[in-house]
Amino acid sequence: QVQLAESGGGLVQAGGSLRLSCAASVTSVSITSMGWYRQAPGKQRELVARITISGRTTYADSVKGRFTISRNNAKNWLYLQMNSLKPEDTAVYYCNVVSWSTDYWGQGTQVTVSS
Repeated sequence: QVQLAESGGGLVQAGGSLRLSCAASVTSVSITSMGWYRQAPGKQRELVARITISGRTTYADSVKGRFTISRNNAKNWLYLQMNSLKPEDTAVYYCNVVSWSTDYWGQGTQVTVSS
């Protein structure tokens, strides 16, 4: 079983920073990768960043150079440091854990960037 709890969202002005955290409670499954997705109103959910168990990272082009994903393997915590935020980054951000072919999702945390 996997339970995910995101925190760290909020309202920030353009150019500001936020750090999202995801606490993953994992029992009886093996995590293969963890990531962050986001969904803006009227749009599909999209990948923001992903990190594999080996530490390989992938970023959406729109956030490269501004966002950094990291994880604490021992505690199964996932982070997303977001710098130079833009109004177009406004969305609900979801923590995602993949265990082989199964996806697990958190409830999401709202990030709003004002111009």
